[in-house]
Amino acid sequence: MSTFPAKEKALGMYRKMYEIRKYEESIYYLFLEGIMPGTIHQSTGEEASAVGMLYDLRKEDWMASTHRPAGHDIAKGISVKAMMCEMFGAADGCCHGIGGAMHTGDISVGAMTANAIVGGNLPIAAGAALAFKMRGQDNVVVCFFGDGASNEGSYHETMNAAGLWKLPVIYVCENNGYSANTAISLTCCQENVAADRAAVYGIPSEVVDGNDVLAVNEAATRAIARARAGEGPTILELKTYRHGGHSRNDACGYRPKDEEKRWIQDHDPVKMFRERILKEGAATEEELKQLETAVETEVDEAVEYAKTAPLPENESALHNVFWEG
Repeated sequence: MSTFPAKEKALGMYRKMYEIRKYEESIYYLFLEGIMPGTIHQSTGEEASAVGMLYDLRKEDWMASTHRPAGHDIAKGISVKAMMCEMFGAADGCCHGIGGAMHTGDISVGAMTANAIVGGNLPIAAGAALAFKMRGQDNVVVCFFGDGASNEGSYHETMNAAGLWKLPVIYVCENNGYSANTAISLTCCQENVAADRAAVYGIPSEVVDGNDVLAVNEAATRAIARARAGEGPTILELKTYRHGGHSRNDACGYRPKDEEKRWIQDHDPVKMFRERILKEGAATEEELKQLETAVETEVDEAVEYAKTAPLPENESALHNVFWEG
């Protein structure tokens, strides 16, 4: 069992996990009601991965996300209000209303703009890590990718370069068992799709329970320390499970019901960490309820603000498109 942290850290991690869960739940219902435009790829059920990996990073460390970025972005420090405004296309969004659900980010907190191309963020993260190394900085990059991306050519080319150049980057495979709606067992002959192939590139790896936030955090601590010390990249494969479909139109008819029960009901990361906090005596039931109420209020207020927030001016359409230096 993972070592339990100090109360302040434990409650801080739980708050972030609960914040992500309530944000994603809110987004889900806003889409069902037809209030919010676009589409969504939600991270509900994968909160431990985001928070465990990113909680101890510095603001100056960078993070690269995927088409499922909300949990990563909130864990890295983007506010729920800025994320919600972005989902409504408002000017106060983290990308000023022009990014949308799959292209959120805010470099001021170290969150690189998410890349919706499967495997597209992998070489970008390597480039950022190379820049840190060439400047003599001890900053690190954490790059998330899914199990499906481990079969992309960009994955293997990037791992080869990262291992060869000993880049300060941690590659985090969120293995939720499915590449969109196809079981990964049908597309890859390795059980651990990223970790089992890491040795080819001279990169150490670990397989971790991605729903145990403390286990993820301990693995992250080891990998971050290696990267800061100039020892190169690490591949972490986090076994996790998304509670919903690949996108909002996916009803998950391809997933066995007993599998869903095992992961969603019996191995929910938010529920498990809440129970651990109570068991360790880090907080009382009343304290947790107060924390949860505060988060729920924050999310509700973000929704109400974003609904009426001003849209970007027409003149802003070409901002950040052409070089303006």
